[in-house]
Amino acid sequence: MKVVVIVAVYLLGFVRQEPPAHLIVVNARIWTGVPGQADAEALAVREGRLVAVGRSADVRKLADKGTKIIDAGGRRVIPGLTDAHTHIISGGISLARLSLREVPDKAAFIRAVGDDAAEKPRGQWVLGGRWSVESWKNPEPPTRHWLDPVTGHTPVFLERMDGHQALVNTAALRIAGIDVHGPPDPKGGEIERDPTTGEPTGILKDAAMDLVSKHIPEPDEDALYAALLRAMKHLNALGITSVHDMSDPAHLPVFARAHREGSLTVRIHSFLSTSDWDANIAKVRESPIRDDLCRVAGFKGYMDGSLGSRNAFMREPFADAAPGAKYPRGQLTDFADPPAEFQQIVARADAAGLQLAVHAIGDEANHLLLDAYEKARSDDAEGSNKGGRTAADREVAGRIADHKAVRHRIEHAQHLLLEDIPRFAALGVVASMQPYHKSDDGRYAEKALGAARLPGSYAFRRLLDAGAIVAFGSDWPVVTADPFAGIDAAVNSRTLAGDAWQRDNAITVADALACYTRHAALAAHAESRLGTLEPGKLADFVILTEDVLNIPQERIAAIRAYKTFMNGNDVGAALTKQK
Repeated sequence: MKVVVIVAVYLLGFVRQEPPAHLIVVNARIWTGVPGQADAEALAVREGRLVAVGRSADVRKLADKGTKIIDAGGRRVIPGLTDAHTHIISGGISLARLSLREVPDKAAFIRAVGDDAAEKPRGQWVLGGRWSVESWKNPEPPTRHWLDPVTGHTPVFLERMDGHQALVNTAALRIAGIDVHGPPDPKGGEIERDPTTGEPTGILKDAAMDLVSKHIPEPDEDALYAALLRAMKHLNALGITSVHDMSDPAHLPVFARAHREGSLTVRIHSFLSTSDWDANIAKVRESPIRDDLCRVAGFKGYMDGSLGSRNAFMREPFADAAPGAKYPRGQLTDFADPPAEFQQIVARADAAGLQLAVHAIGDEANHLLLDAYEKARSDDAEGSNKGGRTAADREVAGRIADHKAVRHRIEHAQHLLLEDIPRFAALGVVASMQPYHKSDDGRYAEKALGAARLPGSYAFRRLLDAGAIVAFGSDWPVVTADPFAGIDAAVNSRTLAGDAWQRDNAITVADALACYTRHAALAAHAESRLGTLEPGKLADFVILTEDVLNIPQERIAAIRAYKTFMNGNDVGAALTKQK
């Protein structure tokens, strides 16, 4: 008996020496995200990490008088949400610019642009956009002639919602030297022209957008930093604690500043978007930030354009391609064309263990990208050094990814050949998808593609059933960053007009949550730290206003984040629904 008592006292003393939790959440319904695991009631946080997840009575034992205890009131708790494809600083900038996302018709479009132009000092540009005429009752393609009467000499640059097309006015065309005489279309882009007169219409596609955008004054670092802070506040209020950002290399110093000043409330996994491969490697090597808050995760490239702009690269022509269209199947970008140079980039990345995140929307663009990933993997398995693996490559590889499972990504993967769907899992390629685009594109996809190609469009269900990693994001600011709008789109399969569309590819709420959490962590090699609520992982979690797993599915889009925690710190709550 004495031995038992002594051992018990010793163990009690040992337990008491364990530091108390800083934060405990009790009386919750915790979806941990671990497959097959039942809901927990409570969690405890110490020094930014979860130390316990389980029953309230057990977890409370980790408290002392200094522990903050939150009673969740029976609310649903989920892991912090990851937006696996965003443009965070562009999103922050967009919050302060003209938005045409909600305009219902041509008259409202013109009025909004005119009002914004009237407020601009002489010489300033009207910037913003995110327009899409497809949702209008009487859609018609916009031209510079809409803008000129209300903008005069004020230059205008308004991106379409997909970012692959811009509408500019005559003043902007003059600044860029674009007129009836030229210049010719740049590689990977198009200056849309009147087929009769040859005059530019004001629509610029992909690489042609740069002809004007390069004349727009760049925001300085302070403006970019303010945009980042604005963006993080917006994302935290939506329950987002991590992003996979498609970054301009110029944004890295801004991320570093936020990291240095302790202002990061969103974890940033950056994919550098640039065509200069050697500069990319140097950026990774020189980056001072490689921790759980911010890191360069890989590199971004582009295969093609978008469905809405009809420059996604398809195997067969668009069903509604105009007679005599210059690019009836869409276009490959200069990143992907010529194919030999593109294959060299992929091979070198694969040989170095560097993760690529490449935009591909059309079925043929996705097919060619899967081919490139497969060939690079095959060459590497045979010991080939065709990619030119260098010591610098190997150094960077050690920082970014396990070379045995690089997990290259396809960003968007919107329209697939059915025979390509099993290849994602077979090759270990991540399908990084944005479900809200399904609701938008569903209004016109059949017109663009024809019914026969639809089964491979937004193939969430087919990809998951085939064993692929499917990571969900938004593409903000192209569309709303709201993850519950994305979950609604993936689960309910409705267009923005409310019509059912592609319901055979719909998924469950639990599947959709997994795509925003566990799968998103896998897509960034962060599964040991993020994606599920387990002891030892980072304490990123969200308390919701309603139980996303147990409410009528038509109400999913109305759910808000009641409280958002990153590293166990309360970083935001949404008082009203945000867009």
